[in-house]
Amino acid sequence: MLYNLLVPFAPEFGPLNLFRYLTFRTGGAVITALVFSFMLGPHVIAWLKSRQGEGQPIRSDGPPSHILRKKGTPTMGGLLILVVMIISTVLWADIANGYIWAVLLVAVGFGAIGSIDDYMKLARRHHRGISGRWKILLQIAIAAAATIWIASLTGPALADRLAVPFLKSVLIDLGWFFVPFAVFVIVGTSNAVNLTDGLDGLAIVPVMIAAGVFALIAYLAGNAVFANYLQINHVPGTGELAVLCGALIGAGLGFLWFNAPPAMVFMGDTGSLSMGGALGAIAVVTKHELVLAIVGGLFVLETVSVIVQVVSFKLTGKRVFRMAPLHHHFEQKGWAEPTIVIRFWIIASILALAGLATLKLR
Repeated sequence: MLYNLLVPFAPEFGPLNLFRYLTFRTGGAVITALVFSFMLGPHVIAWLKSRQGEGQPIRSDGPPSHILRKKGTPTMGGLLILVVMIISTVLWADIANGYIWAVLLVAVGFGAIGSIDDYMKLARRHHRGISGRWKILLQIAIAAAATIWIASLTGPALADRLAVPFLKSVLIDLGWFFVPFAVFVIVGTSNAVNLTDGLDGLAIVPVMIAAGVFALIAYLAGNAVFANYLQINHVPGTGELAVLCGALIGAGLGFLWFNAPPAMVFMGDTGSLSMGGALGAIAVVTKHELVLAIVGGLFVLETVSVIVQVVSFKLTGKRVFRMAPLHHHFEQKGWAEPTIVIRFWIIASILALAGLATLKLR
């Protein structure tokens, strides 16, 4: 909004030219989101505590230590992330850019689904909220609408194409199958982040790392000169998504301040579903869906661990892991929670660097 309001006056007042630069506005989005998080965080947490009483229901079949250490902690802290991210994005991004609104549609829609799910868990005093079938169907509907919108904004040469990492000139024409593929990316990423969110600070830092990588990818893909140099697909207008990624990073940092062990608040499905959905949508816009699988490899590992556990138990009656998702397996092996969290952050950082390497290795 500041871009739209102030840049027209730049010829009369030179310093306003700063608002033309994506790097300046991305930095502004990070700082604004962080400041708003610090300002609103204590009030949001106090409000959630007053409304939730006993806090988030803790799974009785989860690690026993969680019942002792995490009981009474409020959930739905993702509301703080979502609200602050939206405010910061709208303030610093070009609000005439359709990609911004398409990604925000996914974030808000998935956040609403997560909020309903969190509320039902609190009302029932049980770890189950919306039925899995309804949750997935609602996510698919929102993701499909966003995908069709994104495709309409993208040029016909790229709208239904899939770019392949490491291969500079390969674009696979998916045709009508592009919509279900993109929906799978968005919904899959959302639920993968949701599965990862099981320990204090575990999900939010890998999300911020992935957002930082995609801020750079969006900036490069939106710049014809850089895109041509790196031989990646130039998608005009995607640079503005760097601002949204910056807002997500700032909101994530602010939330981590309150979510650091021992957590004062949990993000809940409100935060994990919305952030994962936003990352998936950004990957679809920038035509880096497969790179997201590398950058977000930690989320993939967590999801695969659940799939392997379920399939193995149904087929053989035996479990591969002591408990799924993967982070609970290591808890059951006796690893301290901070040890698991920090080591998973390291893995996420390594995978992010591997994802970035695909930009040059072509």
